[in-house]
Parts: sequence; structure tokens; C-alpha cells
Amino acid sequence: MRFIQESTHLTPEQLLPTQSKPLQKISNIQIPTPTQPNPAFNYSTELQHYLSGRSLLPDELPFLIELLHQHHLNGYIIYGKGVENNHCHRCGNTKKHLFASFECYRCKEPCTYCRNCIMMGRVSECTPLITWTGPAPPAANPPSFDWTGTLSQAQQEASNRVVDTVKTKDNLLVWAVCGAGKTEVLFQGIQEALNQNKRVCITAPRTDVILELSPRLQKVFPQTSIPSLYGGSEDRHEYGQLVLSTTHQLFRYEKAFDFIVIDEVDAFPYSYDTSLQYAVEKARKPESAIVYLTATPDSQTQKGCASKKQNHIRIPARYHRHPIPMPRLAWCGNWKKAFDKNKIPSKLKKWTLQKLQQNKQALIFFPSVKIVEKALPLFQKMNPAIESVHAEDPHRKEKVQKVRSGETPILLTTTILERGVTIPNIGVAVLGAEESIFTESALVQIAGRAGRSAAHPTGDIVYFHYGRTKEMINAIFHIYNMNKEAGKRGLIDG
Repeated sequence: MRFIQESTHLTPEQLLPTQSKPLQKISNIQIPTPTQPNPAFNYSTELQHYLSGRSLLPDELPFLIELLHQHHLNGYIIYGKGVENNHCHRCGNTKKHLFASFECYRCKEPCTYCRNCIMMGRVSECTPLITWTGPAPPAANPPSFDWTGTLSQAQQEASNRVVDTVKTKDNLLVWAVCGAGKTEVLFQGIQEALNQNKRVCITAPRTDVILELSPRLQKVFPQTSIPSLYGGSEDRHEYGQLVLSTTHQLFRYEKAFDFIVIDEVDAFPYSYDTSLQYAVEKARKPESAIVYLTATPDSQTQKGCASKKQNHIRIPARYHRHPIPMPRLAWCGNWKKAFDKNKIPSKLKKWTLQKLQQNKQALIFFPSVKIVEKALPLFQKMNPAIESVHAEDPHRKEKVQKVRSGETPILLTTTILERGVTIPNIGVAVLGAEESIFTESALVQIAGRAGRSAAHPTGDIVYFHYGRTKEMINAIFHIYNMNKEAGKRGLIDG
């Protein structure tokens, strides 16, 4: 797309009867200072709902260019730069190797585009990002709050801090053990924000988390519009007062939210991808509140908490007031060599047979898909109902559901199930716990699968290894210290 630059606005090439002035791609234009919205202009409420708080490509907008331009002339829309001097204004990418050029039919010259966020639609030097600058849509209904549950002492303390964070537009890290009930801790803070007509976003790296949260939050806030945004979701064009979104979908937002919650802030890919962190910051309003949720903060964050540089509150106990089951270490010899000989390491085989005899379900974590696939037929000799799962498994959801329903006694898995899976009365084993993929964070999360139910608060957790590592020891101390703190604060019984 090319424009003619005027003193107060830009005019797209498509709307020019003649080309009396030179046409330029937007990356080469000095963007005029936006004009104030014209109060006499009868703006489109449909466009307002579609674009408010978002920064979108022209191809993402189902509106005629004439309508968009009328709103631009009246101060309700601005055309912004997409890519400029190897800087993507949508995802924040500045890495030269993540840009490429092509012969563009729109600007009639070589045009650089961003490869980092190409999955969201191509943004290039001649592609404007279109942003709404008029008023936000009013809330459709007064917020209602329908939750009759009770919070534990630790949950209530954290909930109060979340409410204070919303009021003061500050930041807070909620460091809560697996199974502590982090979602419930958010309810009163969300209600506080909605009562003030503030816009709220809960974002997480994984689609699974968004799909799980959606029905729970809709039940608690029944009168509130709660779109769920992820790749291919039907809600992705809806305006909502409370938005659930994967972190990738936040590339499309700009200065939209008064309160953002980042769930699983330590999880891949958010913890490793600076462009996702940029997306969150871009989606926030300049004055806004942000809450980070995690059970396993990285070492740098833990140091920030210890030095009081990071506002935080810890929930070291689960809601059912039982300690987190402690993992134990079990040396199992050269397990790789055993599988090369088509044998299950003897200690792991003994543990598995014991679970089958006791009719106890279990998850067994492996360091790679390759080893899972090699192990499955050997385990199925013990029981043909044993199954395996990994990230690319097309039947992943169905297999997890079969474990929940009790049909599958043992599930072999990669680290894909280290988070977000709650199955009562389940045992957990890790094979090859010394492998680099099993970090302190991963091992703590895996241990957190056991003992989550009030009816079954204990569980057998074993790290089978061929040599102890610092990560294994740190994971055990992490859990031990949380239990110790919970005991001192009177948050667990016994």
C-alpha cells in the first residue's frame, strides 16, 4: 500500500483520482500528528468494536477502505508503520536475520517484511498498522460476580494483594505452589477492575490453559463478554471486557488493557521469546496493573524476590492444607543401554508393575519422543492399555481424557504434560531425570501433578536417574522449602 503525505493526514493510493504528488510506502513517511476525534462525526460502532485496542493490518479488517479513510480524516483511526529500518512495530523484532525482502506488487519495489510474526499475516515496509484512536466501547452489561467458594488463608492474602495491585496500577508476582488455586486468587481482582469499567486480559503461553479457563471464568462472571483468543479461534475478532488470550495473539493489541495477568510466566515460549514479552507490554495501557503467576520462577526472579526488588507474595501450601508430596531419587543404571536392548530398566519396570497391581494410575515422563516411542511396545507387554502421548500427537486430548476417565492405567509422556493436568490419586515417575530437559522448574512442575486432590493429597513421585544433578537436588529443596514455609505459617495440618 502506498500513500500521499498531507499536512494532517495520509491518503491511500486507492482513493486518489490522479497522482499529483509522489506516492510513498508508509515506512518512508513522516507520520502526521494525530488530530483529535471530531465529536460531530457519526463513527461506526461496528468498526469501534472490531478495532478498539487493536493494531491490525488492512487485510485483517472487513471494512471498505473508504470507510476506514473517513474515520482517519475525522481523527478516529491512524495509519502507523509496520516495518521500518529492520524494526517490526507489531512484534518488536529487530534481529536482521528475521527480516527478508521481496518484490512487492503493492509498492512496486523491493519491500522488507518481518519473518518473526509472519504467522499472524505479513507485515512489511509498505503495510500500515491501523489503530483506533476514538473512545472505547462501553461495557455491554454491568459486571456480575457469581462465586460462592471460600479461599484459604494464604489464598485470601494473595487475593487482597491482587486487588491492591489493580487499585494502585502496580505489578505483583504471585508465587504459588502447584495446586494452590491460583485462578481463584484472581477473582476479586478481576471483579474490582470490571467494577471500575477497566479492561482485563488473562494471557498464557498455551492454548490448553485458555480453553480450561474460559468456562470457569464465564461461570464466575456470567454477564461479562469473555472472548477466548488463540490460533483459529472463532472469538478472535470480538471485543471483550475480559479477554483470554495466548501470548501470541497479543501481537494484535496496543494500549488495550488496564489489568493484565500472565499465567505460567516461566513457561516456554514466553520465558524465552522477547517478542512475546514485548507483545504483553505493547498490549498494556501506559498506566496499568500487571500480575505474574508462577509455581516455578527462574533463579533471577527468585533473587529479585529475596532482595525485595520484585513485589511478590508466596502461597506455599495447597488449598487442602496438606504438604506437597516429596519426590525421591532412584538410581536405575544405564537406562539408554537397556532400551537399546529392548528392555525396561529393572527398577522402573518393578515400579510400574507395582502400580498396575495396586490399580493406581501413573504418569511416566521421558526426556524425548524417540525414547517414548521405543518404550511404548515394551510397556504394553505388561498391559496393552498403557498409552503414550507427545506434543505432536493428533490424539493428545483424547488420550489425556482417557486417563482422566480411568480407562488408561499408565501414560508415557514427554514434558508436554508437566503443567495443566490434574488427575486425582496419580503416581509420577521421571526416567532419565539427569537429562538437561529436566530443569528444576520442570521437575517441580512434574512433582506437582501428584497429591492435588483433597481426597488423595499424597502421591508417589520418583526421579529415576543415572547420576544426580544439581537440578534434581534443587527441585527437591524447592518443594521442601515450600512445605517448611507453609508449616511455619500454619498453612498445613500436621
